[in-house]
Amino acid sequence: MPQSSSEPISAELSERCAAIEVLVLDVDGVLTDGTITIDERGVEIKHFNVRDGAAIGFWRRAGKRPAILSGRTSAAVDRRAAELGITEVVQGAFRKAEPFRELLQRLKVEPHQVCYVGDDIADLPPLRLAGLAACPGDAAPEVLSFCQLVTRSPGGRGAVREVVEVILKAQGLWEGLVREE
Repeated sequence: MPQSSSEPISAELSERCAAIEVLVLDVDGVLTDGTITIDERGVEIKHFNVRDGAAIGFWRRAGKRPAILSGRTSAAVDRRAAELGITEVVQGAFRKAEPFRELLQRLKVEPHQVCYVGDDIADLPPLRLAGLAACPGDAAPEVLSFCQLVTRSPGGRGAVREVVEVILKAQGLWEGLVREE
């Protein structure tokens, strides 16, 4: 049964969180609300949440590694990733299972050490492979029913922040990071 990030953490979720070293994020519907705006010049505009960005900063300060695995390709994603210090960025991967495996090889981690956050059908293969499957509260029904962690927040509205907090709290790292601020 999926667990909401607002509930006390279960023993099963705590166990899954304990091993997590890498956070792999989908973009549209996770780091953004899924809206794709294209202006009259053909420039794509995406809206990212500042609290999600701050959470990635906390994640990195905890010694953890973030990565992006997106089905689409966008210059805005490259720019946001650079701002957040995310060096592992895979775009244009509509079929995500093999790029996910390749990413794990490059990072030299096992699937049980990875949390994947996705929101739609294309995210199911990496969600099935990851040690912790997480999704925003407004994810597709098939994703919601599969994930062990479902956030209260929708995609692009703090969902990544919730996932990071749950994992780092389960690992006993959150309070120390907050005290450092």
